[in-house]
Amino acid sequence: MPNHLSTLGVIHTAISLVGVAVGFIALFQDGKIAPKTKNGRLYGIFTVLACLSSFLVMKTGHLSSAHNLSFLILILLPVVYYAPSLRIFGSKADYVQTIGMTATLFFSLVPAVVETLTRLPVEQPLAEGPDSPVVKLGLLIMLVLFIVIMIYQAIKLKGQRKGFTPAM
Repeated sequence: MPNHLSTLGVIHTAISLVGVAVGFIALFQDGKIAPKTKNGRLYGIFTVLACLSSFLVMKTGHLSSAHNLSFLILILLPVVYYAPSLRIFGSKADYVQTIGMTATLFFSLVPAVVETLTRLPVEQPLAEGPDSPVVKLGLLIMLVLFIVIMIYQAIKLKGQRKGFTPAM
């Protein structure tokens, strides 16, 4: 039985896709999602809108673990945006900001992977639910990819502090 999106679901998905796309564009262009760049600002705006619109979309009729990720992103984004001006992070503020922004992209992709695999193809989705082996494999692959990206970012930041930057 097909599981179609509501109008609000379509709007939320469109907003989310723009945010994720801008996040990846920033990663590929700059090696990070920098809040002071055009892409960084757009990523932040669309990510906040995606998180807020997620609360209007409840497939089960109540808040889910995906909504918990929205709460986490909404808490994390302002912290990492303003990390350089927060004394608590000291000399590690660049690391907090860079890796934190990448983490928000990862958190945004978790429900995207689950929803995609449990809804597509429309007539016979690849996964029956979030606990399906294909979903778990997709999330594991994504987690490994993002750990690699975050390690790269940390090495690049360390290199910039020492005066050299590794090639992309």
